[in-house]
Amino acid sequence: MIGLIFGDTEFPKEILKTVKKRKIKYLIIDLSKSKKFKQDRKSYSVSIGQFGKIINILKENNCKKVLFAGKVNKPNFSRLKLDFKGIYYIPRILKASKLGDAAILKEIIKILAQNKIKTENSLKFNPDLSLKKGNYSKLKPNKQDQSDIIKAIKTLNSLREYNFSQGVVVRNKKVVSIEGKGGTKKMLEKSRSKILRNHGVLVKFPKKKQDLRVDLPTIGLKTLKQIKTAGLKGIVVKSNQHVFLDKGKCIKFANINKMFISVK
Repeated sequence: MIGLIFGDTEFPKEILKTVKKRKIKYLIIDLSKSKKFKQDRKSYSVSIGQFGKIINILKENNCKKVLFAGKVNKPNFSRLKLDFKGIYYIPRILKASKLGDAAILKEIIKILAQNKIKTENSLKFNPDLSLKKGNYSKLKPNKQDQSDIIKAIKTLNSLREYNFSQGVVVRNKKVVSIEGKGGTKKMLEKSRSKILRNHGVLVKFPKKKQDLRVDLPTIGLKTLKQIKTAGLKGIVVKSNQHVFLDKGKCIKFANINKMFISVK
């Protein structure tokens, strides 16, 4: 039995398909905004502050392993529904929240470990959703693109340890935008240029202090379309440290629109 702790994005749906196909026993802790898994009879709708309830559900079902997938927004701590264990653990979560989202997840993983619940890699059942090093489009980055990529990677590496940013846009060796709390979509909207079309790159790498079992950068066809709208030439991700949804469709879209998909 595995506990699937699901948030938003399409990634959890892909995991659930695989788990069902392989007839693996599971239960879902649904932390998504819209409670998108409520139709599944093995799903439990829980607040992120109800640690006692989450741990009890897992233990009652003899669930010693969990897997995190999908985006869980940083909660408004003043409005959070807390149970007794939530009240006990919340000071640790509040302290971690000052360091960023990655620190919150690390603290939750520690809390689960203290309750003898192991966290598995989110790609455990779907390793095919991550790409190895190489170029996956017909178009390859040229010298100018490589300069932009180097600048973007240096920028991400220079961010503070627990910064929540996973992405940066660079055009003509200039940092155009760094991912904020609004996510990739808002960053790309800020990066639009009417003059410089088909110039620049989006680099999406995991956060510096990120636990690579959880919260990996997720890319899909929507991301590629947003990159195109922003006037960028391509995207770069880190080998086996991302989730790439709709790979075939993304590669086809990149080829049609003369964009590159590169993995470092």
